[in-house]
Amino acid sequence: MNEELLEAIKDLHILYVEDNELSRESMLLLLQEYFNHITIAADGKEALEYFFNDNTIDLILTDINMPVMNGIEMIRKIKQTDSDTPIIILSAHNDMSYFLDAIKLNVSGYLLKPINLEEFENEFMRVAKNILLKKELQEKQYLLEQYQKIVDASLIVSKTDLKGVITYVNDNFCELSGYSKEELIGVPHNIVRHPDISKKVYADLWHTISKEKKLWSGVIKNRKKSGGSYYVKSYVKPIVDTKGDILEYIALRNNITEIMNPLKQLKDSLQGTERPVLLYMKLDQFQIVSELFDKDTIEHMQSKLARLIAQHLPHSISKPAVFQLGEGEFASVLDPKVFHEDKDSIINEVHEMIHAIKKEVINLGEFAYDVSIVASFSYDNEKLIENAKLGIDKVLQEGGCFCIANDLIDEEERKLEKNMKTLIMIQKALEHDNIISYFQPIVDNKTEKILRYESLVRLIDEEGKVISPFFFLDTAKKGRYYTEITKQVLENSFKMLKNSNEGVSINLSALDIENIEINHYILNLLESFKEDAPRVIFELLEDESVKNIQTIVDFIKKVKSYGVQIAIDDFGSGYSNYERLLQYQPDILKIDGSLIKNIQSDHYSLSIVKSIVSFAKEQNFKTVAEFVENEEIFNILKSLGIDYSQGYYFSKPKPLEEL
Repeated sequence: MNEELLEAIKDLHILYVEDNELSRESMLLLLQEYFNHITIAADGKEALEYFFNDNTIDLILTDINMPVMNGIEMIRKIKQTDSDTPIIILSAHNDMSYFLDAIKLNVSGYLLKPINLEEFENEFMRVAKNILLKKELQEKQYLLEQYQKIVDASLIVSKTDLKGVITYVNDNFCELSGYSKEELIGVPHNIVRHPDISKKVYADLWHTISKEKKLWSGVIKNRKKSGGSYYVKSYVKPIVDTKGDILEYIALRNNITEIMNPLKQLKDSLQGTERPVLLYMKLDQFQIVSELFDKDTIEHMQSKLARLIAQHLPHSISKPAVFQLGEGEFASVLDPKVFHEDKDSIINEVHEMIHAIKKEVINLGEFAYDVSIVASFSYDNEKLIENAKLGIDKVLQEGGCFCIANDLIDEEERKLEKNMKTLIMIQKALEHDNIISYFQPIVDNKTEKILRYESLVRLIDEEGKVISPFFFLDTAKKGRYYTEITKQVLENSFKMLKNSNEGVSINLSALDIENIEINHYILNLLESFKEDAPRVIFELLEDESVKNIQTIVDFIKKVKSYGVQIAIDDFGSGYSNYERLLQYQPDILKIDGSLIKNIQSDHYSLSIVKSIVSFAKEQNFKTVAEFVENEEIFNILKSLGIDYSQGYYFSKPKPLEEL
């Protein structure tokens, strides 16, 4: 038998009706070989109750002669309300009258007892196959209805006959064109034709769909009933029968009026306004929206959101145009006179608009999407659009829903200038070997002896000043110099290792380990310093920037093979992840300094540190406390059972030659 069909029919729900207990039990054993869901009834009346109370029954298998209500009477009552459910009669009676009744009632099959297994399988497979085909057809019909609803809700749809006379339009077509359905149906489609579109375009369209029988697509400018115009991206296709003869034409369209070069329209509007005021808006979490929906649905959403914005714009000013700029962005040029006369009121009204839109829902076919926007104002400067866009970026990064963005472009340029100066400083420091390491001791809390030093990067500028990494490292990460800095720190650290008896701790980020060049550089150093490698500890900086956790895990395995220990730096800060610990299998937890420096007065910090120490002891991890600045803190840490300490109480970081 067909294995796929056997697998498919397992989930069919069978109602088996039989009054004889022995027959019922033996038949049930056979049915259970094929079906997972079987309901048993002892007579026709009980079966009717099951059937009408359970709409999941797919097939009925019934005897004829039964007490209370026989099978024929039961079938007749079922067929009066549901003529589609397949029924197979299973009976010891081969009386002709029963056959005739069964035929009149349109049963699906008639099997005689005792059961012939081959006949049983053939009959059941035939009926089950028909049931599955019917289910598949119903599912496809349901899906087709869903697709139709979504298309109808999100697109502009029309159908015409072979002569181009309109036979159907949806509500979106009427809303955009301004015509009612009564005015459109039964008239030629050229009722919305705009005189600006050349006859050649329509000749090409007609030839493509009627002669070549292919899909035509293009941008069309149409005319509204009011005389105004609108642009649509159109897809027109002939619908053909199985012989290839055209039955009708269907057209699907997107309204692209508001995105026909909207940025140019916005700039023209700003140039034509004295002291212009720009309100810039963006759909919050647009990136997520763009991953959830297709382009047509997003365009439809943006069009609806543009209308919502137009409805909720400040009431105290005349309604300006809403420019739909794409990528979830919108803009309006406000009346500068009204704005500058009562700026605070307009800003308050914009806040009210943002909150009002948050209460709105945009229906996207079967989807209902809760929308929210963020906004920024820019005015009284030459770079309105640039400032406004930076304002949106600032709101999205920092939270909130609104900001005044007048000087952000200047601020951004100052940042860029500062970054450029920092990059030049880094470049010169690298050229003159002025990327150095300072070393801070890490002390055993029991013996108060130095066990190792942490290697901390510093930069010497052209004036000889020692620059903290706070002022250059983040900028370096944005350019190619970061790799060179890391290599220099590693070189400094292994040089120190070679010239001392203590160990050295070296900070590494995910960015370092995932960099193939740095990864190989570290492994080569360990190979060259095999004897000293067991005195090396790599402190992994906890962050959320890990792109490939397996790369980190593989790196840890390789360096541990040299005897290197792994520490988790800043443990207990916002990024701490206990699952990550299981993957990294560290040797040491370095407790975040923000918890240590306030441990004298902050009971919350003290509780967290206690829990970390308890966890570390249970997992056999060593613990290090940073920011140990005085004896009182040191004594608290010792009493908690922390293994090692580091901080100004023992020593500030110093260059190698001062150690």
